[in-house]
Amino acid sequence: MELATKAMEFASKAASNDTVVNVFLGSVFAGLTLRSFNQQTQIETLESRRDSLAKSNKSMRQTIWDWKQKLYADAETDKKPIVPLSKLKSIYGEAPIAPQSAGTTEKQDGKASATKIMI
Repeated sequence: MELATKAMEFASKAASNDTVVNVFLGSVFAGLTLRSFNQQTQIETLESRRDSLAKSNKSMRQTIWDWKQKLYADAETDKKPIVPLSKLKSIYGEAPIAPQSAGTTEKQDGKASATKIMI
């Protein structure tokens, strides 16, 4: 009990002492400065990495484009290609999509089917 009372008295004296408060606030400011410096360093590192990744992604896209164009050219020039050009274009999503028949959503007599609500 006596120890707790002494601790409370010390804490109240320290809280009223301007030097202790100033040292506490100064240390908090130094900690925040250090954290801000570390975050700024991380941001700069990530930005340089982002630029590097953007360049490598651009070169990869160009390489893939060149390979695809070469593959198309090879399929066009060969008399009997391993994979026909139409199949390659459908794989890459460049072939025209055949329209779906409109009769699948309507009834035979042309009226739209009504939904039934059951309670």
